[in-house]
Amino acid sequence: MAKGRLFAIFGSVVLIFVGYWGIGKLFQGGHGGENFSTAKVTRGDIVKIVSATGTVNPVAMVLIGTQVSGTIKHIYVDFNSPVKKGEMIAEIDPSLFEAQVEQARANVLAARANLKKAEATLTDAGRTLERNKTLFGKDLIARSELEAAETNYQMALANVLAARAQLSQAEAALKSAETNLRYTRIISPVDGVVISRNVDVGQTVAASFQTPTLFTIARDLTKMQINTNVAEADIGKISVGQLVEFTVDAYPEEIFRGKVSQVRLAPINIQNVVTYDVVILVDNPDLKLKPGMTANVSIITAEKRGVLRIPNAALRVTLTRVAAEGQNKPTEGSGVWVLEKGKPKFATLKLGISDGIHTEVVSGLEEGQEVIVETRSKPTTKSGSTLLRFFR
Repeated sequence: MAKGRLFAIFGSVVLIFVGYWGIGKLFQGGHGGENFSTAKVTRGDIVKIVSATGTVNPVAMVLIGTQVSGTIKHIYVDFNSPVKKGEMIAEIDPSLFEAQVEQARANVLAARANLKKAEATLTDAGRTLERNKTLFGKDLIARSELEAAETNYQMALANVLAARAQLSQAEAALKSAETNLRYTRIISPVDGVVISRNVDVGQTVAASFQTPTLFTIARDLTKMQINTNVAEADIGKISVGQLVEFTVDAYPEEIFRGKVSQVRLAPINIQNVVTYDVVILVDNPDLKLKPGMTANVSIITAEKRGVLRIPNAALRVTLTRVAAEGQNKPTEGSGVWVLEKGKPKFATLKLGISDGIHTEVVSGLEEGQEVIVETRSKPTTKSGSTLLRFFR
């Protein structure tokens, strides 16, 4: 009985010792109190992008205004109305302008009558002059009478020229009045869709200082453009023809595509932050994109398919000399720590493009190798001692 109890006590001590030793080794590790999280070198795609935001706009918008002042008498279109080139879309009350045209026409008639009168006077003065020349040649009249006839003729000729000028002036005034009358009919200069109407019937518009905008017409909503502001640090990466992917809040799950069509040279300086306008052309056959939508844009500046890549976290790992078993990281070149036979080893790499998550490996690693992406400190043997006390 005593021997059996002694054997049980001895077995318990052995089990506790073995458990203590195993747990201590598990928590202590073999690399200076550190263990590692790793990731494999894989093949995949890397797309390098420049992110920006912009506004969706029609490629061509025409602002329709008025060059005459007056009261809006009729409006023939509304928001979203399709219009054709030459179609009347609104009318300003023409009464005043019709009266001005009639007055101008009367002035033209009066000017023509004055011209006829002046021409008749010129003819009479010419005849008198010729008659006096004949009489003077026969010494029948004095020289003063001949000179008076010549003066009258010159005055009649001047009156004809003045009458012709007045007629031209009256005709020009008539054309101006007729033009203003035509301006009361607001005509669409293009085919398109009305996206904005800024006036109502009965409203008075004044064109004294600047042309008021009555309507905004988009020429073709199946062709849209995005105007984005790209920071000066990224503008050097942008060029015409680059592919673009973007989303809008109205369709968050759908990715739209376009191309960079223009990189404008004019800088935009807001509070000492310099950006540049990059124009992106987009097809909109389904008319899902509406003018004014905010687009979250990704401009693809570089793209690699099926290349070796590593997580960017691997490039940020630093190890102590103890953890790396005496290895020092080289002072030149980029690289990562890899695990070979359970031990970390520094590998110098030649890197390519990065998408912010992965980086291309041009040389220095092979597919399937494990790179260290994180280091974690292990608990000391005190945990084992605590566990031993627990068993006791």
